[in-house]
Amino acid sequence: MSQSVDVVGGGLAGCEAAWALANRGFQVRLHEMRPVKTTPAHQTDALAELVCSNSFKSSDTTNAHGLLKQELRALGSLLLPCADEARVPGGAALVVDREMFARLVGERLLALPNVELIREEVTSLPEPGIVATGPLTSQGLADAIAERVGSSALAFYDAIAPIVADESLDHSALYALSRYGKGEGDDYLNAPLTTEQYETLIDALLAGDQYQSHEFDQVPYFEGCLPIEEMARRGRETLRFGPMKPVGLPDPRTGKIPHAVVQLRREDRAGQMWNLVGFQTRLRIPEQRRVFATIPGLAEAEFFRFGSIHRNSYINSPASLGPGLATRDGRGVFFAGQITGVEGYTESLGSGILAGINLARFLSGEPPVVPPPTTMLGGLVRYLREADPTHFQPMNANFGLLDPLPHRVPKKARRAALAERAEEEFARWREGW
Repeated sequence: MSQSVDVVGGGLAGCEAAWALANRGFQVRLHEMRPVKTTPAHQTDALAELVCSNSFKSSDTTNAHGLLKQELRALGSLLLPCADEARVPGGAALVVDREMFARLVGERLLALPNVELIREEVTSLPEPGIVATGPLTSQGLADAIAERVGSSALAFYDAIAPIVADESLDHSALYALSRYGKGEGDDYLNAPLTTEQYETLIDALLAGDQYQSHEFDQVPYFEGCLPIEEMARRGRETLRFGPMKPVGLPDPRTGKIPHAVVQLRREDRAGQMWNLVGFQTRLRIPEQRRVFATIPGLAEAEFFRFGSIHRNSYINSPASLGPGLATRDGRGVFFAGQITGVEGYTESLGSGILAGINLARFLSGEPPVVPPPTTMLGGLVRYLREADPTHFQPMNANFGLLDPLPHRVPKKARRAALAERAEEEFARWREGW
């Protein structure tokens, strides 16, 4: 009989970890606390539910996220093929129908005869096993983690954007276009704003009534997911150079670049739901209705999901974890996903696959493997190991994580050269074990 292992958490990282272990012959018990115990962000009890954006970001290998996807496909990712099948138009981004995506992941993972799904809250660390409970880890398990790693969990706050109904939009005020015509050329809906409309929106955001709590004093937001009103506070032009930048989005009705643009990204294949790109918020619900109604085309918008804010927890990985994302006590407890301090869907997939591979190697008496820091996955894991533990914050995949090129390359060609080297060295690393 094959050896049994436990994976705690049925999110993106947990599902990848379970898949990696099961395909290496282990009997996997996958623990998911929903619906026995819910979270402030999840809407369903589905495995691999996407609680924030429905975008896995770019598939272009000269983009950090595209390069990371290529590496994860080479490692046998379960979720990326599911994302391909559930894909909806999104330009160069891998955007999915979130319900279809979660269903495909659940069906394929649970079709394996050596994977058992257990619906329960886990409050102790699995030995051996993987903790992939994400940023909304229950307090009982969080206490057990803090006791084991010897350092308190860090925390930040994350915000999600609203989703609106297609039939409630005034399409006469919108135009369909992808930035620079990428993808199918018309994957996004765009709401163009004049200078006056932009200033009105900024005023509304700054005056909006927010959810308040003493915990929000000096909130350590993750910079990649700031609430829209927080960005507005940083300067009236901040949004025009951020999520509302109009560059590459000329209005085909006038041929001119608008002063600012609000982009709406498709949430489902049928185009019945649209996400307000970059409009994550902590505004109260009545304020969201009022403020976002000032956006052209959204005056009568029906909200399928309002924006919200929730607490995210992650461990201090540089101070807590050893090689291969395991605790340093050698007892076979591995961590994966956002709880390690990676930020983003694809980053979570990568940590899940790697934790699964390394737990399998640990149980077989083999040393852990980590890709070289010339690769995107390797650079990300190096950051988790070597970042300054006194200033550790979540990190997305980016080319700054990779070792620099040994010779000077023109700026425009640099990413392509980094990607080409990463592909070669990832393949070489993969062949070595």
